[in-house]
Amino acid sequence: MTNLTLGFSPCPNDTFIFDALLHGRIDTEGLVFEPVMEDVEALNRRAFAGELAVTKLSYHAFAHLTDRYALLDAGSALGNNCGPLLIARQAMTEAEVNTARIAIPGKMTTANFLLSLAFPLAQHKQEVIFSDIENAVLRGDVEAGLIIHENRFTYAQKGLVKILDLGEHWETTTGLPIPLGGIVIRRDLPLEIQQKVNRVLRRSVEYAFANPAEVMPFVRQHAQEMDEAVMRAHIDLYVTKYTVDLGEDGRLAVEQMFRIASEKGVLSGIREHIFVG
Repeated sequence: MTNLTLGFSPCPNDTFIFDALLHGRIDTEGLVFEPVMEDVEALNRRAFAGELAVTKLSYHAFAHLTDRYALLDAGSALGNNCGPLLIARQAMTEAEVNTARIAIPGKMTTANFLLSLAFPLAQHKQEVIFSDIENAVLRGDVEAGLIIHENRFTYAQKGLVKILDLGEHWETTTGLPIPLGGIVIRRDLPLEIQQKVNRVLRRSVEYAFANPAEVMPFVRQHAQEMDEAVMRAHIDLYVTKYTVDLGEDGRLAVEQMFRIASEKGVLSGIREHIFVG
């Protein structure tokens, strides 16, 4: 038996893909996972501290940690038409966005990275828990907000408007799917363990796709205030073929994101080989 800490968020896409490996529904090849469930930015911070053996991580954060963690082919939130949205109480020009106070879900989130690519002059950013960003905009604490996850499905109902779909901006610019978050594993673990985790996680994702009714109780347990339709829309949006396996297009999208970031001087020191061997 090998015990491994496993960090992931309570969001439906994460609980959906990890249910089977946590609850004995599949062969884990002797691996025992100890769940650590927190908001993605909290997980990012834990990864910078090297606290977790395996964890969900924003691709932006991972770009700074390629010397310490390797990327698994299974488990990624990566797809089309699923990027973060910049929203506000009313329409805004680019000049207004550049001077606005903007609530972001975390400095190291991929959402903030995509915002920086679309609005490089926007500097007045405030970190806010992702679930509170809509209300921060509505209260007038900030002029605009960068929303992720299920808030994509609720902002319009609250009278907020979309300034820009940053995922759409990425796809139009690159022609590639949007890398949002991935599952990484510490490089100091034996390669055999790294490869085993990759296999087990893929098996867990495949099980969830094949048996959604069995894994949904775990999803509902951690999304108690979320409407059932929103929960399922969230899963459909963020759990895709790339979650089973990044494949050639998925790997290319991640590498392209890191290349663009390096060219713009946003990142440096990224390892040449970022995937589990």
